[in-house]
Amino acid sequence: MDYKKTNAPSNTVTRDMNELCSEIGNVYETVKIIGKRANQISVELKSELEKKLQEFASYTDNLEEVFENREQIEISRFYEKLPKASLIATQELIEGKIFYRNPAHIKK
Repeated sequence: MDYKKTNAPSNTVTRDMNELCSEIGNVYETVKIIGKRANQISVELKSELEKKLQEFASYTDNLEEVFENREQIEISRFYEKLPKASLIATQELIEGKIFYRNPAHIKK
């Protein structure tokens, strides 16, 4: 998923938990769903960032050859400015983009 184009706020927003959990029916399940999705997003963003930074990796053992790479710094700054994973996950829940199921509630 492209998290760069998300319309999630970049800073913390106070949310009405009753409104957030209206579809699910339980505040704790709602928080659990948001938390699990936030972990997934965080892992995806981290692996994407590491993959982009690997292009700039220097495999020399000489510590004197450390240099500043502007492109690497810009990439890092871009990822730092993205909304936090929990804010993206909350926005996805509000927009109905998260699929979830509770095996305990499945009828047999």
